[in-house]
Amino acid sequence: MRRAGCAVVVFALLLASPAAAQSPACTPLGQATFVRDTLEELYLWYRDLPELDPADVGSPEEYLERTRLRPLDAAFSYITSRAADEAFYSESQFIGLGLTTATIAGELRVLQVFEGSPAADAGLDRGSRIDTIDGQSVSAIIAEGRIDGAFGPAEVDRAVALTFVTRGGEARAATPRKRPVTIPTVSLTRVFVVDGRTVGYLFFRNFVRPSVAALDEAFAALETAGVQELVLDLRYNGGGLVDVARHLAGLIGGPSLRDQVFAESRHNDRNRRWNQTLRFGGAASSLRLARLVVIATRASASASELLINGLTPFLPVVVVGDRTYGKPVGQYVLPFCDKVFAPVAFAMVNANGQGDYFDGLPVDCVAADDIGHELGSPDEASLAAALDFIGTGGCQTPAGRVGARAVSRERVVRATGWRALINAQ
Repeated sequence: MRRAGCAVVVFALLLASPAAAQSPACTPLGQATFVRDTLEELYLWYRDLPELDPADVGSPEEYLERTRLRPLDAAFSYITSRAADEAFYSESQFIGLGLTTATIAGELRVLQVFEGSPAADAGLDRGSRIDTIDGQSVSAIIAEGRIDGAFGPAEVDRAVALTFVTRGGEARAATPRKRPVTIPTVSLTRVFVVDGRTVGYLFFRNFVRPSVAALDEAFAALETAGVQELVLDLRYNGGGLVDVARHLAGLIGGPSLRDQVFAESRHNDRNRRWNQTLRFGGAASSLRLARLVVIATRASASASELLINGLTPFLPVVVVGDRTYGKPVGQYVLPFCDKVFAPVAFAMVNANGQGDYFDGLPVDCVAADDIGHELGSPDEASLAAALDFIGTGGCQTPAGRVGARAVSRERVVRATGWRALINAQ
């Protein structure tokens, strides 16, 4: 499994396909017919599909948009470029400026800047406010509902003229050009001492193939440091590969969880033979934690949620920040022509049979995503709340004080397909 999503966001949770799909004729009609046939066989909600003749649409993308089950599948299923999909999952790469953004109080603010990216070279940083894009006022772009596509297509050497104010208050102008950007999957580790306990902090960006080696290296270092508690920061992690989630769960839980049920996939009634039981494996280095503290936001989805839900039957998992996105279903990625089609094909549950969290997994300790501080800073609001919980056993702001859905008022600017996993521009 790899991804998942919704009306504003799309994420994924991916498993290896149980059967090779027959390649269609690479005409608009052939591709739309392939999407119809695949949905009728694999789609978790195939019984709810409307009747639509592929000859009545102009593309496979249009066929999917006109038949997907809304509101549950407003954007979970997707079609995207085969080359771009493979580059992301194999190399953690995409073509863009190398930043993620959100609209906050009517402003476009930068959440992350990837190291070595055009955005980093231009001087953008976490908390920067972008005022104009290609000469257009961002406030007007937001008001007109055009912000999602404001940075233009993902094309190498495409220039994007920006004016912005850095977190420190410096006004700047730059015209970065899009190029391949590599996202470091394990971007940051820290070690803190809280009331005499050694606490590790790990900021994890995406569940892709390079993540396994990066996680192994990070956990070996944390184990050497004598870490007794862990804060796992998944605040922008939209998901990825199920096997990576299972590997990370093993690193957290250790040998005592080996061969226990991590998750189960449940298909539609036509494909129950493909249901799988996924078990915890062994790990070279593990922390053998008695509990886990996770920092999450409404952008934490799919494999991030699978990890939390899969560990919950075996150890306390405390969520700090905000309620997660809500994607308890996954896709198979099926190549056709120069594209891939990832239809929702199964639901996921944990060892206790718990799933169906379309409204997200609940938050325990409410905290802001504090863009006024760098990620990993003990003064950043969510990390400060997580460390405080470890030290005191209580929440500075328990979820019950603000209601079950928590407090996020940010609208993360998202694309479709795998790009929404990382909210990347």
